[in-house]
Amino acid sequence: MDVLIHLFVGLHIIGIASLLGGFLTQMKAMGDGTARFSPAMLHGALTMLVTGVILVGLNQADDQPVDNIKIGVKLALLIVILGLVYVKRDEEKAEKGLFGLVGLLTTANVFIAVLWT
Repeated sequence: MDVLIHLFVGLHIIGIASLLGGFLTQMKAMGDGTARFSPAMLHGALTMLVTGVILVGLNQADDQPVDNIKIGVKLALLIVILGLVYVKRDEEKAEKGLFGLVGLLTTANVFIAVLWT
């Protein structure tokens, strides 16, 4: 079971990297007002959602403690991120505020995962 959990943690990190990397690579474009939500950002957010749900299930199946409040906060942030990226994915330019919000929420999600114990 540990190998399976570690496999999905790795996939979850790949999703975070895709979402955050898509944001970071367009920070200069955000300053110019030409940033857009890339398919990599959408796929990263979806990967985070699917692997996160699987990880909660695997941890509960393995009788490991799960902090439901932490998971709920992370899920709420991810749903906002996913909603913004999904709705704005076909637009030529993303508003600076919305694009920055996605980066901020993604970063907050990472720090919640690491620091909330």
